[in-house]
Amino acid sequence: MEKLKRPVYVKVGTDDFFKKMRLEVNETVLKNSSLYVLNVVKSLGLLAAFFLFYACILIFGNKTPLLFLFYILSGITMIVLFINAFHDAAHGALFKKPKHNEWFLYVLELFGSNHWLWMRRHIGLHHAYPNVPDWDVDIKQSKIIRIFPNSPLFNYHKYQHIYMWFIYPLYSLNWIYIRDFKDIFGKKDNYVKKIVEKIPRQEIYRLFAAKIINLIYLLFIPMMLLNQPWYTVLLAWLCLHMSGSALGVVALVSTHVDEDANFPGTDEEGNLSATWAMHQMIVTKDFSTESKLANFLYGGFTHHVAHHLFPGVGHTYYPYITPIIRRYAEEYNLPYTSYPFYHAVRSHFRMLKNKGVKENILMTGEI
Repeated sequence: MEKLKRPVYVKVGTDDFFKKMRLEVNETVLKNSSLYVLNVVKSLGLLAAFFLFYACILIFGNKTPLLFLFYILSGITMIVLFINAFHDAAHGALFKKPKHNEWFLYVLELFGSNHWLWMRRHIGLHHAYPNVPDWDVDIKQSKIIRIFPNSPLFNYHKYQHIYMWFIYPLYSLNWIYIRDFKDIFGKKDNYVKKIVEKIPRQEIYRLFAAKIINLIYLLFIPMMLLNQPWYTVLLAWLCLHMSGSALGVVALVSTHVDEDANFPGTDEEGNLSATWAMHQMIVTKDFSTESKLANFLYGGFTHHVAHHLFPGVGHTYYPYITPIIRRYAEEYNLPYTSYPFYHAVRSHFRMLKNKGVKENILMTGEI
């Protein structure tokens, strides 16, 4: 498959705000080693909590209410673990040594995903070109939903602000059992294959192995060991994915795709209109930054501007980096947005409603 010509950012000038910001962050916030320790302890604690809840499924699962309770707690913990620990490890930000981050990411395979493939999607495409049409595959995943202005508009999109309420809770099921296979074997609009020379054969084997192992221990072993009908365990397993996905989607929809979202395109030569750092400020937003609960659950997503500007830094540092970003935004007249999560979710579905119909040029001022 032919290589693509990647988008090109504007070159950094001599008075770039990010040079000064990065120097200040390095000299102040990043010297606090206790935040590194906190991140490691939190990540390992979440991993232990997940397997504790899984053990509770096997121990207490003969009682149906407890079966559903511990499956749901496992689903929530799975997503929180992914958003916090695995996300940081993928960016090399959890442990100081790269090999330790790599080892930890292999644990992700137990959850049915493939970390090699996900890193190509998330880091190679989303972080490299956030909100850029046809490049940010974390946003453009399916024709079922229309977000990018240049995406085809189908009649059913007029209802997307309604039906996506029912599809989003299936997000993790789609990721594990549909999207991964499309990225490995799909040929149409497969940007993962266009940015890598060749998908290693061992990653294909690992992809299948991860999904089989995940189904065995999360679904089939409880079916065999518990004195429960198979369909009851299956329903509880579905609740695991639906509860986790519902929690995780808040992070996904709150940081890049609201009704005021920007989707910078390239010119005919593939050039973008801003520097890399300015682009991150334009397309990324924070939510619920003052909430300790939100910061614990969503890690680097509540302070998402800090994450996009400093992706190699652990999320426990972000609450201390964000005030610096706000100060520079005010000083340099830079775009910066932070709002409560309920506003973010509401704004996202308003965006879906707006993107589901043809634009009215009388309202957009393009006449």
